[in-house]
Amino acid sequence: MSLFRTKTVERSIAETDEPDHRLKKDLSAWDLTVFGVGVMIGTGIFVLTGQEAHLNAGPAIVLSFVIAGVVCGLAALCYAEFASTVPVAGSAYTFSYATLGEFIAWIIGWDLVLELALGAAVVSRGWSAYLQELFDLPTWLAGGDALPDIAAIAIVVGLTTLAVFGTKLSGRFTGVLVVVKVAVVLFVIVAGLFFVKAANLTPFVPASQPADPKNVGSGLDSTLLQSIFGVEPTVFGIYGIIAAASVVFFAFIGFDIVATSAEETKNPQRDMPRGIIGSLAIVTVLYAAVAFVVTGMLKYSDDRMNTGAPLAAAFSANGLEWASKIISVGAVAGLTTVVLVLMLGQARVLFAMARDGLLPQGLAKVHPRFGTPYKITIITGAFVAVLAGFVPLDELSKLVSIGTLFAFVVVSAGVIVLRRTRPELDRAFRVPLVPLIPVLSIAACLWLMVNLSVETWLRFLVWMVLGIVLYFVYGRRHSRLGIDQAAGKA
Repeated sequence: MSLFRTKTVERSIAETDEPDHRLKKDLSAWDLTVFGVGVMIGTGIFVLTGQEAHLNAGPAIVLSFVIAGVVCGLAALCYAEFASTVPVAGSAYTFSYATLGEFIAWIIGWDLVLELALGAAVVSRGWSAYLQELFDLPTWLAGGDALPDIAAIAIVVGLTTLAVFGTKLSGRFTGVLVVVKVAVVLFVIVAGLFFVKAANLTPFVPASQPADPKNVGSGLDSTLLQSIFGVEPTVFGIYGIIAAASVVFFAFIGFDIVATSAEETKNPQRDMPRGIIGSLAIVTVLYAAVAFVVTGMLKYSDDRMNTGAPLAAAFSANGLEWASKIISVGAVAGLTTVVLVLMLGQARVLFAMARDGLLPQGLAKVHPRFGTPYKITIITGAFVAVLAGFVPLDELSKLVSIGTLFAFVVVSAGVIVLRRTRPELDRAFRVPLVPLIPVLSIAACLWLMVNLSVETWLRFLVWMVLGIVLYFVYGRRHSRLGIDQAAGKA
């Protein structure tokens, strides 16, 4: 009954054919790319671009997005190898079970609950705020002052119903909204190019200077890097570009969710790498282009850049107030797909954990008609709706970031482990330069993690302790792998 017993790749794949747990294989490389673009283009492109240009990087925010995209690309290569080699629902949880053992897999599964469910709740609140602004809804119904936030609850309930009806249907719905929001992003790029001024882009990399004390945290609000090493933060220059990259990195969160759909993909060996890497490449280009246009339309030092709607501010500064409505439509469409894909990913992780017995196995039952894990999906939707409607999420949203980075670290390490323990496995996609690429991915993710606040680290550790307690109280005792091993010994 070892804590680090591993579940073989062969067993993981074989269990996907169990009648009660068989998911419907409907997805193509296009569907996966749509999911990836759908979950990544959200608040990051509509908010972080202007804020980080103003506070940290200036016009060089373009380079910050490129750096963040490269860091995500390192992790994406690792996810692509795993997802094509072990095409089973669960993403980082399933990959960890095959390489690092059951206990680490549970920790990652519990971590993904934090990342995906909390992320969906946070984004649904943002969706509500944009909807309230777009249609001038009553503040008791939607927006930051609504408690309960009825609009946020409504969107979660509606998308949960859609998710129960089928992954393919969810993909089609996502595809329509992705077309809308990509069209809005392209509108920002093309229309904005006519108003770019060279003076606004000069200097491209502003000279380094000490950070404004009011923007620097202290105590528990300071970064782990500050607390341990006493690093004095600066803004602009090279450090400012990297500091901005550590923030805008979180605009890319979500490409890993594509890997949770591996079991529902028609040809995962071919399509998973295409979906994961393709969606990340598309989004990186769009982010960098928007960053260039916005900082070219409005000087980075202008206070209007440091708002919740810098894109709208840039167009208003050039006499195009009407464009803000178009941008708000793109934001509402964009955030809708983010909530849906996050909840789809969450349900697949919990489904994999329940199928393995680490959660009650009855929860892993698949709907006989729709081929979806409907019980887990409904429970996920209810949990997210409660969080979105009633719990203040401003500070807790930072936990989404640390949870994602932790999963990236474990998956990157898992690639190295599986290459050593199972070199004979057929890998449709192979990460180049192993172990260099995974090690670089781990180092980059750890660097971003130490730039998060001490308070975020403490909350993350508390969540992990709760998960460990739950594993020893229930999961360890009901593990299918553990029960089978015990029976074999007997």
